[in-house]
Amino acid sequence: MRQPTEKTVPVGERTRTSRISRLSTAAPGNIFLTTVGSYVATCQLVFLLPPIHYNPQIMLIRPLTCLTSAIAFVLLMSTAAAAQSGRGSVSLRTSDGHPDLSGIWDFRTVTPLERPDEFADKEFLSEEEVAAYAQERVLASNADLNREEKKRVTTDRGQVNGTRESRDLALAYNDFWWDRGTVVVETRRTSLVVDPPNGRIPPLTKAGAERAAVRLQINQRPTEGPEDRPLGERCITGFNSGPPMLPAAYNMNVHIFQTTDHVVLLNEMVHNARIIPLDGRNHGTVPQWTGVSRGHWEGDTLVVETKNFLRETSFRNSSKNLHLIERFQRSSEGSLLYTFTVTDPTTWTQPWTVELPMRLSDLPIFEYACHEGNYGMEGTLSGARVIERKAGE
Repeated sequence: MRQPTEKTVPVGERTRTSRISRLSTAAPGNIFLTTVGSYVATCQLVFLLPPIHYNPQIMLIRPLTCLTSAIAFVLLMSTAAAAQSGRGSVSLRTSDGHPDLSGIWDFRTVTPLERPDEFADKEFLSEEEVAAYAQERVLASNADLNREEKKRVTTDRGQVNGTRESRDLALAYNDFWWDRGTVVVETRRTSLVVDPPNGRIPPLTKAGAERAAVRLQINQRPTEGPEDRPLGERCITGFNSGPPMLPAAYNMNVHIFQTTDHVVLLNEMVHNARIIPLDGRNHGTVPQWTGVSRGHWEGDTLVVETKNFLRETSFRNSSKNLHLIERFQRSSEGSLLYTFTVTDPTTWTQPWTVELPMRLSDLPIFEYACHEGNYGMEGTLSGARVIERKAGE
């Protein structure tokens, strides 16, 4: 067996060292031709070299043995080549023949969710535009630049706990804490939303807009208790952990574990884990915080369907009727294409789809110790009690 060789593969902003067999990454046709050529050359050499002890029977058997071996090996390699070419571009597979999706995947990007107005109908950036736009996005999101202006804008947006936001709390983190990434998606799209074609999330329905207004009022009134706060503040779920997964401020990694009948999606954010059966069982009727996920394979694509969300769970003001279809496809050794389609007729006027390429990472996932460091919850509740006491004076 040919020994694997060391190869350094660029992965977005990082590099990782992987052991890749040249034989496994070669084109099937090249493997076939190389194998045939090697065997022909070997047989010619064996047949022409004089034996140390001349024996007519050996001289007769030798070319027949070479020919038989060559035919058998060529058939074997032809089968392997056909299997490889028939399965698409992915050569990394599990023992049951499905693409190997396992690993830690990084989905940081500065590409916005929705297409900015400046791009209008421009769906893709040119190669020349990519670097300049990425730098522009990095600077625009830098919390240490124009800090006073950002405080003013943040403070003017509303109230929290019945009082206007403090200027000291308007930007709680400086730029040291953010880890949004520095590159656009490898497809060079101007937005992560790919459908509708304008790259924008569809308008809210009337019911969706009313629900969003009510939730805003709830978040701005004095907090009655921990159950009155958003799920993210309570360390239950939220932020970028999904479902569905989207880039946010930091911890944008997902660790995928894979067996023959289950897939596990472990997000670094909130340390949220989804255990997804692949055995065809139904979704049941019991709602859960992250919905109920069931998966199946469509060719080389893992398809995950999630529904039965709790009423309190909200993805961009969605309702309990949220229906989510996620697709995972390993497009290359170091890339995973993640797409999802959101359907909720009680929230948006039409379904919409996001495409988010992920990069294989060589860094570990760390525990997200949310409760241990959740001093903000204690401060929020204590502040609400102070406001109540003052109101009663």
